[in-house]
Amino acid sequence: MASPSRSPLHFSFQLSAQLILRMGPLKAMSGPKPNVVFVLGPPGSGKGTQCQKLVERFGYKHLSAGDLLREEKSTPGSQFGEVIDDHIRNGTIVPVEITCRLLDRAMQSSGKSHFLIDGFPRNKDNLDGWNREMSDRVNLQFVLFLECPEEVCVQRCLNRGKAGSGRTDDNIESLRKRFKTYTNDTLPIVEYYDKQDLVRRADTSCNDPDEVFKGVAKHFEPYESTK
Repeated sequence: MASPSRSPLHFSFQLSAQLILRMGPLKAMSGPKPNVVFVLGPPGSGKGTQCQKLVERFGYKHLSAGDLLREEKSTPGSQFGEVIDDHIRNGTIVPVEITCRLLDRAMQSSGKSHFLIDGFPRNKDNLDGWNREMSDRVNLQFVLFLECPEEVCVQRCLNRGKAGSGRTDDNIESLRKRFKTYTNDTLPIVEYYDKQDLVRRADTSCNDPDEVFKGVAKHFEPYESTK
């Protein structure tokens, strides 16, 4: 009797499992632990804009988990490229072990000691993976939480899309889905860190990025002497 056909999704997860088994433990970090700030907030809350200002003002290195995954996917001969591509095509989440290794590699190769990690951890799987793989390797300074009403964020994303500077999914239907995912998956991560007194809030509802930055910068000023 013929064996049942396997879906592309099955092979994607099978390939991921095989790769994770081969990866082994992370290599020991050289030098002091890097200092990390997670930057979380809803779509359109200004994470990218404020991270750029923080880079310019305080000298942090900005890392985006999504950008690292896309760069790795397009790198010829990448150890992780095939798995990342399979997950993106199937609309599934790339295993957090891979994301953590890309973040770890980016930190170790940057020559920097202070990092902004934008849009990560997004969900409980991300959080569990980070705690398992990375929490002992870095010093988490705090979580910067950018607060902004949904309607303001949606309008910003729509305006960004009209101007040609946004994401391909900056449309109203997709934005509502992204907000639902954010509410269900990411807000509990903020609450988790809030219980540890690690969350620093900034109101980003004002449409003047420089004015918003005043509220963001105050959370980083106490750490300037440690850089």
